[in-house]
Amino acid sequence: MTTQALRAPAVTVNGELTALGDIPVHTTVLDWLRDRGLTGAKEGCAEGECGACSILVARAGTDTPTEWTAVNACLLPIASLDGQELVTSEGLGSPADLHPVQREMAVRGGSQCGYCTPGFVCSMAAEFYRPGRSCGEGDHEHGPNGFDLHSLSGNLCRCTGYRPIRDAAYALEDPTENDALAVRRNSPPPAPAPTGMASPEGEFIRPSSLDHALTVLGERTDAQVVAGSTDLGVQVNIFGSRPPLTIAIDRLEELREFSFGDDEVRLGAALTLTEIERRLAGRVPLLAEMFPQFASRLIRNGATIGGNLGTGSPIGDTPPALLALDVSLVLASSRGERTVPLADYFTGYRQTVKAADELIRTIVVPLPLAPMTAFHKIAKRRFDDISSVAIGYAVDVRDGVVRDAKIGLGGVAATPLRARETEAALIGQPWNETTVRTAAGVMTAEGTPMDDHRASSAYRSAMLGQSLLRLYFKGVEA
Repeated sequence: MTTQALRAPAVTVNGELTALGDIPVHTTVLDWLRDRGLTGAKEGCAEGECGACSILVARAGTDTPTEWTAVNACLLPIASLDGQELVTSEGLGSPADLHPVQREMAVRGGSQCGYCTPGFVCSMAAEFYRPGRSCGEGDHEHGPNGFDLHSLSGNLCRCTGYRPIRDAAYALEDPTENDALAVRRNSPPPAPAPTGMASPEGEFIRPSSLDHALTVLGERTDAQVVAGSTDLGVQVNIFGSRPPLTIAIDRLEELREFSFGDDEVRLGAALTLTEIERRLAGRVPLLAEMFPQFASRLIRNGATIGGNLGTGSPIGDTPPALLALDVSLVLASSRGERTVPLADYFTGYRQTVKAADELIRTIVVPLPLAPMTAFHKIAKRRFDDISSVAIGYAVDVRDGVVRDAKIGLGGVAATPLRARETEAALIGQPWNETTVRTAAGVMTAEGTPMDDHRASSAYRSAMLGQSLLRLYFKGVEA
């Protein structure tokens, strides 16, 4: 038996410590809550796309000791929250004492059938408590109270319409001084508890350290590593996947490194995309452009770059951007560490050079950055969608000549790849329309795009060429 019960697993729910009980290890947070009568959170899609299951989890903050972070309860296994603290819509307020978010949703007509409302309320509450939210003039995606509408990008409503929901969000004031959840931000969140659980369908462990995780991974190469569970949760819910052993690594401090030095940026593989986005604060413009197009805020609050690369998916959004940035990966195992350029990492469809006993520890971005970068995502929806094609650009033009060019592509082959022939067609050439149109013709033939329900092969090829032209003409217009 890999697991060893160190203590009785329990979670603090709405301020009350609650034992997990004798449950299958793959039980989701959503199912566990509903089995205990907390039915505000609903299952709409079981894939993290509708937000009806949104809850708040106390996580270490970037600006305050604790941030109330909205996540999809349908994707996370409840075992992964052992020792942690969460709040559901029931814990925010009651009919006799509504939370400010609940009150504004009610009085401004933001709820009709009510199915999606608890999820909206929890996502809205996370933004309500977000440190740094400040009043301003606002724009089409931000209210005068600083409310970021992207915080609701993972929540869907099928009957009310979004105007009254937006009105409710924009009417929120700052939390009052005696708001218990606002005050709670000033204390650190509970430290993640080392966990060992087992049931007939498998085992679940949260290792106490990276060394512990690597030791177990070396012994059990059938183990499934999980961080935000934004991919595995779908496999469990939709496809009935039941890994025999799940190893949670999302809170391991050794995988949560962040540094911005003179020569490189180091990003821990278990940092969430939201954490990276806020800590970078726009200092890597290519990633800053990619982040809002990666799924929704609910997903980015859990998803990690390590997880996105670990799946080896050819349609992940981070690989094209990271390929353009020429990043390297630090891979760790009980045998030691090695560094692999991302361009050499993918070997086939969902296959990589990472061995079964290795973890991605760190993503290393070399500095200085190229002066011209962009991320283009072609999808059926503007936000919260899977890409048909994704392209990352990092181009260095000096004195009118292309000195260097790195272009990452996703969705056009069995693996993410560098557009090597297009890069060669650009480097050393004048940065003008003639060069770019010639290179765009080369780019249409990069990869081996296929026909599927998202796009045809011909469309994908055409979009590659159009994307390069867009990059050029946008620069000319600027």
